[in-house]
Amino acid sequence: MNTVSHKPALSRLFRMQWEEAQNNYVLLYPEGMVKLNQSAAEILKRCDGRHSALAIVHELEQEFGASGLRGDVDEFLRTANERGWIT
Repeated sequence: MNTVSHKPALSRLFRMQWEEAQNNYVLLYPEGMVKLNQSAAEILKRCDGRHSALAIVHELEQEFGASGLRGDVDEFLRTANERGWIT
């Protein structure tokens, strides 16, 4: 997966939503649920098939006043892809 130009999208097998009981974003799937930390949720919110990985990095850096997030975002996207969360 070329993480620079790839436009990740949440897999149809998963649904991301805010879960009041968990006080957190979660990924729901037929066999269960994955509780997401804030960073994972912010990245996955942007995995809509329209944003490239690089655009996601730039948007996060701008929104949170951070820099140097590319490595962390790329690593997360690789892991999410391996787990089938994104396509």
